[in-house]
Order: sequence, then structure tokens, then C-alpha cells
Amino acid sequence: MLSTLEGPAMKSLAYTVPTSKSLDEAIAAIEQNCGAQGFRVLHIHDIAAALAEKGFPRDPLKIVEVCNARYAAKMLDRDMTAALMLPCPIVVYQENGQTQISTMLPSVIAELLPGRSLEFTAEQVEFALLAIVNESAKEKIPLPVS
Repeated sequence: MLSTLEGPAMKSLAYTVPTSKSLDEAIAAIEQNCGAQGFRVLHIHDIAAALAEKGFPRDPLKIVEVCNARYAAKMLDRDMTAALMLPCPIVVYQENGQTQISTMLPSVIAELLPGRSLEFTAEQVEFALLAIVNESAKEKIPLPVS
């Protein structure tokens, strides 16, 4: 017999915002905005290039791995399973000619690991990731020249 889940709708795993920036401009903005939140970029994966090498061309797609050592250490001290969430990915891709910046929501992942006391730190990390994504998507308005 099949059962159905009832109750509140599941929270989305991802948070995505569009930007008029190019892919490279968005990635540069992420690199610049990480420091304000205590994060740093560990690595940038060019997924589109890796797939193209194997004969699977696609629109631009890069994954920017970011980490905050203090939060990572807290999560790992509580449960090594938290390593499955590390480092935090911020994905920059183009869809229908529009650049998108997307990140996973650590609070949703923490819900999949109940009883491990990860929720509070996951929410702190999520707040910082959303700030990085939102700030990186913003347009820099040039000051008027007088």
C-alpha cells in the first residue's frame, strides 16, 4: 500500500536569484562578497568545461565552493555526517541567456540529519550564504560624474 505525506509543504532545497551580470562578473562578485560573511572561496569548478571534454557540451555552469572554518568546525564537532554538506556550493549558471546564482539551504540538509544539533549552525550558515548570493547578484550602480 502506498502512503502519502501530509502536512506542510517541503521547503525548497535551493535559493536562486537572477542577475544581469555575466557569469564571470557574478563569480568575481561572489569571491569579493565572501569575506564580508567570514567565508572564503576554496575552489571553482567549471562543470560545463568538464562535461564538454567528455562530449557533453552545455551552457556555462560553474560551482564555487565556499567555507567558513568556524562554522565547519562546529558542524564536524557535532557530527561527522555534516561533512556531507561541506564545502558550501554556490552555483552560477546561464539559463535562457540569463545568469542565475543559486545555493543550497543548509537548514534543509540539517533537517535530514535529525537529533544531531546541527540546525542552529545550519541557519547561521544559510543566513551568510543568502547574503553572499543576494549581494553578488546586485547591480553596481555607478556614481554620477559631475
